[in-house]
Amino acid sequence: MITPSGSKSSRTRLSSYLRARRRVYHMLGGEGHTDPWVKLVDYALVTLISVNCVFSILESVEDLAIVHGHIFHAFDHLSVAAFSVEYVLRVWTAVEIGQPRYRHPLWGRLRFVFTPMAIVDLVAIVPFYLGFFVEVDLRAMRVLRLLRVFKLTRYSQAMGIMIDVMRQEAKSISTMLFIFLVILIFVSSLMYMLEHPRQPEVFADIPSAMWWAVVTMTTLGYGDMVPQTALGRILGGCTALIGVGVIALPAGVLASGFSEQLRRRRQEYLETVDKVIQEGPLRPREKRLLEATRIALDLSPEEAENILKYGASGVQLHCPHCGELIHRNPP
Repeated sequence: MITPSGSKSSRTRLSSYLRARRRVYHMLGGEGHTDPWVKLVDYALVTLISVNCVFSILESVEDLAIVHGHIFHAFDHLSVAAFSVEYVLRVWTAVEIGQPRYRHPLWGRLRFVFTPMAIVDLVAIVPFYLGFFVEVDLRAMRVLRLLRVFKLTRYSQAMGIMIDVMRQEAKSISTMLFIFLVILIFVSSLMYMLEHPRQPEVFADIPSAMWWAVVTMTTLGYGDMVPQTALGRILGGCTALIGVGVIALPAGVLASGFSEQLRRRRQEYLETVDKVIQEGPLRPREKRLLEATRIALDLSPEEAENILKYGASGVQLHCPHCGELIHRNPP
């Protein structure tokens, strides 16, 4: 039988556990980066990742590896320990993410494990632990450690926007990749048919011709495979011209999507500003809401300030209640 005091003690422990989990989630940047301690953790992790990449590159230099190898290995072990703790803590606090799909203590954490950023975090530490179970080339391990650079995408505003753009334009990009593949197969088959009788060693098969087509369509032109027949050269020129247009299409789609994503984020922030100023002069609570919205939308402080000051019309915004510029502190 549980006594009232025991029940109270259990509730106290549970409350402390939940507060600790919430605090850790906050420290890992789960609620933004306004807290100085959160910024400190972010800067420390970014520095650790950056130094890791530099050390992995320097370790590939044989002379440096012989002289300073013990320093490289010690720092790598320290980094793996830090990244492992970070990964475990992120999985532990995943239930604090404000989305219903992560609330279940088991399935929510499993769903989080398979999110892109969690996979990036796992890839950053897996190469180290693989060395305990399988025989691997140490040089290959050094290259795999460079994958830790992808952890920086968690702290990059531009990369966050680019990921959203890729997700938004996935259908268009898939369509263009399919068109590129169809053209690649068609051109490669024609080139094989035209050049194989003249150069059986160079254009030995259609996969070999596909390498030529990729190099030609991307306008690299290594020169290792060159058509010798008149029809082959004509086809090569047409392939190069087609490649210019096909390769340029994804760049245009991404540029357009990037611009549209920025416009949407600014518009959403402006809508929040309009909603806040209708309720009266800006108070600390409204300012915190605007700051949280800015962080959630990955807007820089300068962009947010310009939106607060000028809005979308380019005219300075004034509070309808007091007449002050809304980016200023109320009197």
